Amino acid sequence: MATTPGSSVGQTPLGLLLFKLLVPSAIGIFIFFVPVAWEGRTTIPLDHLVTAARAGLGDWARFYALALIIAGAAYPLIKGDWRRSLTDKIFTVLKLLGVVAALLTMTSAGPALLHQPDMLPFLYDKLVIPVGLIVPIGAIFLALLLSYGLLELIGILVQPVMRPLWRTPGRSAIDAVASFVGSYSIGLLITSRAYAGGQYSAREAAIIATGFSTVSAPFMIIVAKTLGLMDYWNAYFWITLVITFVVSAVTARLWPLSGMDNTATDGEPEAQKGDRLALAWRTGIKVAEQAPRLGSSVRKNLTEGLVMAISILPSIMSVGLLGLLVAKYTPVFEWLGWLFYPVVAIFGIDNAQELAQASAAGLAEMFLPALLLGGDAGIDFVARFAAGVVSVSSILFFSASIPCVLATRIPITIWQMLVVWAVRVALTLVMAIPAAMLLQ
Repeated sequence: MATTPGSSVGQTPLGLLLFKLLVPSAIGIFIFFVPVAWEGRTTIPLDHLVTAARAGLGDWARFYALALIIAGAAYPLIKGDWRRSLTDKIFTVLKLLGVVAALLTMTSAGPALLHQPDMLPFLYDKLVIPVGLIVPIGAIFLALLLSYGLLELIGILVQPVMRPLWRTPGRSAIDAVASFVGSYSIGLLITSRAYAGGQYSAREAAIIATGFSTVSAPFMIIVAKTLGLMDYWNAYFWITLVITFVVSAVTARLWPLSGMDNTATDGEPEAQKGDRLALAWRTGIKVAEQAPRLGSSVRKNLTEGLVMAISILPSIMSVGLLGLLVAKYTPVFEWLGWLFYPVVAIFGIDNAQELAQASAAGLAEMFLPALLLGGDAGIDFVARFAAGVVSVSSILFFSASIPCVLATRIPITIWQMLVVWAVRVALTLVMAIPAAMLLQ
């Protein structure tokens, strides 16, 4: 039954439900998207909060990051997750190597080449510490965006465009939004369960896993900061969002995704056109009514943020270092970068070869394009902006997302994901470079 003014849903007055739906969502939007000037810097409030937290911790920020890395390496050993598969065993070893790398950073021990400014010090200070702070702090405020009905309301409103554009059911809008503003691991969990329950076909599940499971907004802030793009934060965020999902619409129509089985056993009923706005409104209100108290929601999201931080920091430390070493001392990414050099070269931009190689490096770790180009003040804005978009839009990388997909029931192989990754990077560069030129 539709909600009317003066009525209530369940036992809660409508006015209170409107407050629960709109106010937390508005605060969340403010925290993530509204630039604010403070002490000579204009950036989003979340960035200000992270800067203040790091300044407050001082030298203890390095020990805080070390504690998270050690906890992340111990976590799979304590839970026994390392036994589940070969992939889990490999990543447990990588996390232990991450602890070794962090200890070398803290003690300045080990080979001198590891302590060059663009190696361990850069990785630890510019990536690991900021990620260790921004993921838990960002998770607190993500509760305001995720827990009070805005996500479900938007999901229903965009249902009509999902199948025509991305060949996926309307319910996949929830997966897409959950990944972009929350966590790709949560999005993948939703997708895997829906596929196992017959709600998605193999093709639909693979399209969602390789096209919607982006890193979240807090990670994008770190990429933007590393590349010096925070003055363009809103443009960077929305251009990246649009390019990511345009590329997903294209890859859904190309091999290997287009050739996968498209049989789903449990179809999705479609809302009538005239009912969609009312259904979105009722759903948002219902979620707001059932939402937990703010304190409970914040605690839950903070816990999940800390778990995510300890899960990714050791791998970032080890895989990130390996990627930097490979990029600096071997021609691997230079060779792989030739795949994308023709795409970049046609635009005649400066640093074309550096951008192509950095884009290729993203296959190892999504932060590597930012790390490789962000430390050089001579890199052109267009190359830095395009690298920032590629970091997010490519979606697939070996330090996290590819193993996460392999851990689900979605029937897609590593080789198929590599093809999807290469196509995504090429298409992203074709769109991101002109966008950056217009902003310049």
